[in-house]
Amino acid sequence: MKRYYVFLVSILLLMLLVIWIGPQKMWDVIKTANPWLILLAVFIHLFVVWIRSLRWGYIINQPWEFKKNFIVKTIGLFAGNVSPMRSAGEVLNAVAGKKINKITLSEGLSAGLTERFFDGLIGAILLIICAFILPKVQVIAMLGGLISIGLLILIYLINWREDTSLWIYNRIHYLFRILPISEELVENFYHKFTEGLRSMIEYTKTFSSFQNLIIVFFLTLTSWLLECIRLYVVFVAFDVQINFAAIIIIFLLANIIGVVSALPGGIGSIELSLTGLFLLFGVSGAVGGSIAMLDRLASFWVVTALGIVFSSYYAHDILDEIKGYTLGLRTSQK
Repeated sequence: MKRYYVFLVSILLLMLLVIWIGPQKMWDVIKTANPWLILLAVFIHLFVVWIRSLRWGYIINQPWEFKKNFIVKTIGLFAGNVSPMRSAGEVLNAVAGKKINKITLSEGLSAGLTERFFDGLIGAILLIICAFILPKVQVIAMLGGLISIGLLILIYLINWREDTSLWIYNRIHYLFRILPISEELVENFYHKFTEGLRSMIEYTKTFSSFQNLIIVFFLTLTSWLLECIRLYVVFVAFDVQINFAAIIIIFLLANIIGVVSALPGGIGSIELSLTGLFLLFGVSGAVGGSIAMLDRLASFWVVTALGIVFSSYYAHDILDEIKGYTLGLRTSQK
């Protein structure tokens, strides 16, 4: 039931934004947008997903499996969009990768965390650079950069350092013993998880050559800059001029707020934070709210719709994989 309350909060935040601006006023502004530029923004975002699927394919050593990689990445993005802090994205990405790319679950989790690490790295670098370009939001941008660096350190300790990752998990595992779960189930989970964790880190280390990491870095940088270009195109669709550095800061900060809010896909929190940040740069509430809504339609909701289609098609296989893992936990270790 708790997840339904979380979605309810997201809907209430969206309603609050619309009521604050005024439904009729927002609709009047939306009608002025150039539909062809909004369509261009949709295609830019689909290209972003393709770049990210190429990155996924490169990490798992299947860069030319364009169709499979795109489907797996879209399913992962969809799972992230409907889970708090996008926490289910990497997990479902790995499960879909096992079924579609025929990789191990450990390889999929390693690839997902490697992607998350470079997303945070690029975000931190761009925020810190733009903070010096735009003194108006220097404190906010630097704070966002520091939060990203903190997440980077945590992911590095989990994905590259076996001793630290096991130490972190052992602290969490202690809590499982307090829960009303059978001791056998807890021990089976511990065995499977730690074994998988070691395999994941081993795969990460074998992939982590300088050449591989540089390629992943540039693919990640390209995808983030294209996302910012997409948002800029939506601004142009409303005939609003804004500094591109401001676009970068606004976009990255809104995404950090969306993750920290723990709402599914940042629904509501991202739209509100985008609108509020637009106000700092002289964009009116009505125009800013309309831009936020249409940008999210061109990106978040389009990918979510595609994810629903792909997930429905592969639902049986994915659920079988999850069911098999769950049943495996109930089997006593020999």
